[in-house]
Amino acid sequence: MTVTVAHTAELLHSHYTEGARRAVVMTLGALHEGHATNIRAARERVGPAGQVVVTVYVNPLQFGEGEDFTRYPRTLEADLRLAGEAGADLVFAPSDAEMYPSGRPLVTLSAGPLGDRLEGASRPGHFDGMLTVVAKLLHLTRADVATFGEKDAQQLALVRRMVADLDFPVEILPVPTVREPDGLALSSRNRYLSPAERTTALALSRALAAAAERPDAAGARAAAAAELAAAAEADPPLALDYLALLDPAELTDAPDDFAGEALLAVAAGVGTTRLIDNRRLTLRGPA
Repeated sequence: MTVTVAHTAELLHSHYTEGARRAVVMTLGALHEGHATNIRAARERVGPAGQVVVTVYVNPLQFGEGEDFTRYPRTLEADLRLAGEAGADLVFAPSDAEMYPSGRPLVTLSAGPLGDRLEGASRPGHFDGMLTVVAKLLHLTRADVATFGEKDAQQLALVRRMVADLDFPVEILPVPTVREPDGLALSSRNRYLSPAERTTALALSRALAAAAERPDAAGARAAAAAELAAAAEADPPLALDYLALLDPAELTDAPDDFAGEALLAVAAGVGTTRLIDNRRLTLRGPA
């Protein structure tokens, strides 16, 4: 499928089909099968008569000091091919000047308390920048539907809350995490891992799988923690940032007597690469 690329909002709008349902898949680029899955989900939601827009933009507002903004992979030509093959109609790839014509915006969105914990505690301001660009892209693309991967669980929760609190007329469509055959969650940052680092990184998915074998909250935490502790002694080692068992409704900590559906989230560094993963668990209370 041939995909049209637009670098300006004016050109993007000129390719819209009046009356067609429109879905947007927002990305930082360096597209992989996880993004393709989002694009296919978007196409299914709007149907053959709808339009699917993929945005490719490395948003500086969501990268903090010392993060990988300058080295984040930029592979637009390959991204255009993947987007077209997956069913996109348009790719919006704006410049910084197009997105922020006056420089860094004076008015931004705040992620509030939910944005200050977990990923937000390690990356201050990240979610404020993320929500600001998501809001702008929802306006620019005039989307009826927006897909977001479940791998970024906190991002998904914040986008849903922003849409509900600020009355955005858009459906948020979650898309399940896509994994490599060995279990590693797909991420554009996986390409930074050396073979040895990748072996260590598999502890994240192993920890989540071990937790899923336990029926109670305390046991799930302990099983995951044991896998991650072993990986901390590997060569190269895994540096754990957080392991959190959460009530998925508000991403608050789940107590040891928690029963029902929970979310186990983990973040860790391997070498210079930071990775995240999560898994839904169904827990019963203590026996």
